[in-house]
Amino acid sequence: MSGLTYAQAGVDIDAGNALVERIKPHAKRTERPGTMAGLGGFGALFDLRAAGYQDPILVAATDGVGTKLRVAIETGHLDGVGIDLVAMCVNDLVCQGAEPLLFLDYFATGKLEVEEAARVIAGIAEGCARSGCALVGGETAEMPGMYHGGDFDLAGFAVGAMERGADLPKGVTEGDVLLGLASDGVHSNGFSLVRRVAEVAGLSWDAPAPFAEGTLGEALLTPTRLYVRPALSAIRAGGVHALAHITGGGLTENLPRVLPDGLGATIDLTAWHLPPVFAWLREAGDIAESEMLKTFNSGIGLVVVAAADRAEALAAQLTDAGETVIPLGTVTAGQGVTYRGALA
Repeated sequence: MSGLTYAQAGVDIDAGNALVERIKPHAKRTERPGTMAGLGGFGALFDLRAAGYQDPILVAATDGVGTKLRVAIETGHLDGVGIDLVAMCVNDLVCQGAEPLLFLDYFATGKLEVEEAARVIAGIAEGCARSGCALVGGETAEMPGMYHGGDFDLAGFAVGAMERGADLPKGVTEGDVLLGLASDGVHSNGFSLVRRVAEVAGLSWDAPAPFAEGTLGEALLTPTRLYVRPALSAIRAGGVHALAHITGGGLTENLPRVLPDGLGATIDLTAWHLPPVFAWLREAGDIAESEMLKTFNSGIGLVVVAAADRAEALAAQLTDAGETVIPLGTVTAGQGVTYRGALA
C-alpha cells in the first residue's frame, strides 16, 4: 500500500507549475528599466539606478479587491479583477508622489483551476503594463479546507520610488483648487453595500442592469480606473500639492487625509452629475446622500489639489491625457469636508 501524497490531500503542485508557465509571457510584457530577473526565483531584484533614480525614497502599498471578488466569482467574469487589484495599490502609491516600479500578487484558493487563475493574473499583468509597473513575482497558494466552491482571494503588493524631497502632500494651502477626475464606476470598494442593494432590489447578477447595457454583474465589474500615468505627468508639470485616491470612505474620509491641520475642503456637489450606477444604488437602496459620499466614490475617483495659479493648466493637461476633469471646489480654513448643494 502506497503512502499518502500531497495531491491526495488536495494540493496539485503540477497545476501550480503549469500556472507559472502560463503567466510568464504576461509578466514578460510588463518589464521596464530596472527589472533584473524573470519569475521563478525566491525573490525579485530591481535596480533603482537603472530605473533612473539618484537618491530614491521607496514607497510601498498593499490592498485587495474586497467583496467585488464575490461578484466576479459568482458570474465567472474574472478578467477585470486583476486590473482592480493593481489599481487599488498603484493609485495609492502615486498619491504619495511615487512612480510604481514593481508589483507582486498573492492568489489563494481551495483548488487551483489553471485557466481561471491565468485569466486573473493576465488582468494583473494588464494593469501593471498600463501603469508602467513590472510584475516581478507572486505566490499561488492552494489551500483545501480554507476556501470552498471555487472561491479565491487576492492581495497585491506594490513598490514605488521618488527622489528625496518629492513626496506628497506638500505645500497645500488655503485657496488651492480641487480638481476631480471622474471614476469608471464603483471601482473596488463598497461592494458589501452594493451586494445588499442588489438583494433588496431582487436582482440577480445576470439580470439586465437598470443603469447600463449588459447584465448587472458585468456592469458592476467595470475595472477600477488607473490614474498613474496622467497623475505622474501632472506632478512633473508642477503645481500639484496633493492627490487623494477616493476609495472606501469616499470624499468625506479620503480628502482630509491629504490636508494639513487647520485646513478643510469645500466641495460643490452640483459640479457633476451622479453617474447612473450611483443614482441606481441611491434609489434602490434608499441610501442617504451623506452615506453615498462616505461609502462610494460617487463619480470622483481621484482628487488633485492644485495651486490656484496652476489649476487651469493642469486641468487642460489632464483633459488632454484622457481624463474627465471636474472643478470641485477649494481648500478652505477649518477641517473636514463641507458640501454645498446636493448630488443630482
